[in-house]
Amino acid sequence: MLLLEIFFLAVVQGIGEFLPISSSGHVVVGAALCDQWGHPIHEKLALNVVLHLGTLLSVLVFFSKRWLKVVLEEPRVVLLGIWATIPAVVVGLGLKYWAKDVLESPLLAGFAFLITGLGLLWTKKLPPGRLECRQLGYRQALWIGFAQALAVLPGISRSGATIVAGLAGGLQRAEAAAFSFLLAIPVIAGAGLLEAVEMLRENSNSLPLNYLGFGMAVSFLVGLAALAWLVRWLEQGRLHWFAYWLFALGPVVILWQMFLH
Repeated sequence: MLLLEIFFLAVVQGIGEFLPISSSGHVVVGAALCDQWGHPIHEKLALNVVLHLGTLLSVLVFFSKRWLKVVLEEPRVVLLGIWATIPAVVVGLGLKYWAKDVLESPLLAGFAFLITGLGLLWTKKLPPGRLECRQLGYRQALWIGFAQALAVLPGISRSGATIVAGLAGGLQRAEAAAFSFLLAIPVIAGAGLLEAVEMLRENSNSLPLNYLGFGMAVSFLVGLAALAWLVRWLEQGRLHWFAYWLFALGPVVILWQMFLH
């Protein structure tokens, strides 16, 4: 039963990390479901670490050629990515150490799903962008960074917020995805590192290593598939289609937390 729930959470992490539906929100809701009706997973820190590692590896593999080109030919894009990451670092660390309960609230995730859905639906009205990542200004990059900072809250999609902000700033669809996932690397790595440090400090993990390895492998493979799905739909102008899932899920989570929890 525990292995099945690890598989479930790994699939949720792999899909939600890259599709614009909020991995943190889905994992928070999924973990709450396991706690209430399944087998409670007490070692969430260790599991979160390996699931984040799996999705980090998937984005590195999927965009490996693009990242190599950026490093070798477009160093300014790297600087823009570092600049745009600052707001998420500040907000993320602040909430983690002073308002940690906020990051684990399924009820907040339910409301935030609706906000993410509205943002995705708005992309239908945006004209096609013309800019490449290297043409972004530092002010535009910072606004994308602020959008990413909002995604620290469960239910606000990191990929959705940054892609919507990039499209609104005039980026081409493929370039908006590339810049979004350039920003994902330090954020995913940083989140995993913080959880690893906390896990080691608390010395709380008792999950077998083969269970953890299984979870990482599943999140990696599902993450690759989710990235391919997102890029294809983004190029086809279908990003807003993901909003309908969030509009269906949000009210269900809200009603569950308010009346059935």
